[in-house]
Amino acid sequence: MATQPLPTLKSARRSRFAMRWYSWLLLVAAAVYGLAFAMHWDDRGVLWVRERFESPAVRQESVWLPDYRAVIDAKVLPGMEKDEASDLAYDPQTKTLFSVMGNKPFLVELTLQGDVLRKMPLVGWSNPEGVTVMGNGLLAIVDEREHMLSIVKVDADTRELNIANFPKYDLGPSKSQNKAFEAVVWDSRNQHMLLGEERPPALFSWKGDGKTLIGDKVKLASHALDMRNLSALAIDPRTGHMLVLSADSHLLLELDKKGEQVSFISLLGGFNGLKNTIPRAEGVTIDEAGTLYMVSEPNLFYRFEKQK
Repeated sequence: MATQPLPTLKSARRSRFAMRWYSWLLLVAAAVYGLAFAMHWDDRGVLWVRERFESPAVRQESVWLPDYRAVIDAKVLPGMEKDEASDLAYDPQTKTLFSVMGNKPFLVELTLQGDVLRKMPLVGWSNPEGVTVMGNGLLAIVDEREHMLSIVKVDADTRELNIANFPKYDLGPSKSQNKAFEAVVWDSRNQHMLLGEERPPALFSWKGDGKTLIGDKVKLASHALDMRNLSALAIDPRTGHMLVLSADSHLLLELDKKGEQVSFISLLGGFNGLKNTIPRAEGVTIDEAGTLYMVSEPNLFYRFEKQK
């Protein structure tokens, strides 16, 4: 009769074990839900389902990011290991790319294969994070730390740029001074500059004439920017659609002219021809043929082409 309590003891141990197991399951479930919420996997899932049902006509009229594959994957920009590649812009006149480096400020010109043509020190800039080509040798550069945009002139003989020689525009304060204006793209169709705040993601428009900015910036409705941060912007010259890059969400998103989501690609390893996850995608641009280019910190170059 003295041995009868043992089953009760074993049952109590099993009960405690079951409670621990149940608690761990709840903890893991909560962590997965939190990560999914932060990364907007639910929104991506909805968009992914929508993409499956889009007609060939809609796909033809858009950039249609799911069809892209990396053909140059994580090419190292030599000698720039500590320079923090921050943005990228395509110049249709020179058929080259321009990127800004934020650590030791300079502008670098690249071939479409990611080879370095020249480096131009940016004298007077504090933390250049955004660059866009406006045409006729004009580029706009955004300094995130100084909350300032400058329009510079670059030609074949340019070897250095001094901020004192160019017009500057105050971008004003941001909700987060350390996560302020980082993205910029010139929309030649609509003759305005589009600016992006990093966190929380927000879009602004500033009218211009191709040489100067007019009036003041205006905040745009940006309900489609369900991403953790906004790193860079690009405009597809064929469709007028906007590409929005998020380093934290490892995501490139396509928005139509109404600001609605059209398509996306993941920048995680194993997707879209990427061997490894793009560490921190900070710049994106697209040319007239629809070829995509990206740069990632610290000094990596990517090229994506659409698979026919």
